Amino acid sequence: MTSSRTYELRQRAERQRETRRRIVEAAVDLHTTMGPSRTSVKAIAERAGVTRPTVYAHFPDERALFQACSGHVGETVPPPEASAWAAIADPGERLETALGELYAYYERLETLFTHVERDALTMPVVAELNDQRLEYLDEVRELLLAGWGARGRAKARVRATIGHTLEFGTWQSLVRRQGCRQSEAVELMSAFVAAAAP
Repeated sequence: MTSSRTYELRQRAERQRETRRRIVEAAVDLHTTMGPSRTSVKAIAERAGVTRPTVYAHFPDERALFQACSGHVGETVPPPEASAWAAIADPGERLETALGELYAYYERLETLFTHVERDALTMPVVAELNDQRLEYLDEVRELLLAGWGARGRAKARVRATIGHTLEFGTWQSLVRRQGCRQSEAVELMSAFVAAAAP
């Protein structure tokens, strides 16, 4: 293969990567502003500056596109790194740190999460991808449960209370509907968990 042919293939591959990136970014933007259920392939194509067949060439089905969008969001706005909290020995301090970072993350992605939670009720593929976020929260809950000294029914109560504090809906209710500052929401939920602990 000649060097010019190799160069042409590299250029073509780069153009394809760039087109794929534009499609994914257009889809994420529309999912954020309108929600997945209200985003059409036609709208994605127009936003990305490509044709509908081009969108389908890169993403033959809804699942492939949504997985790419989920991966893009995870790379550009990753969730807080939970393993860093494990080094904080005091459970109350660990909880406050985690909530502060998690609530800031929710603030950055609020519009997208609002639409995703709505559409997860009617779109199985969205529900499936949303479940991955919920699995992350389950792991965070178990990490934050350590050190509270609870056993049996008391441990189950603390686990449930921590789980409630981690929910996007909890943050949204406190900050958006009740008018709490971010720091106040963290303090309130930390006190809530402390009250549930033995």
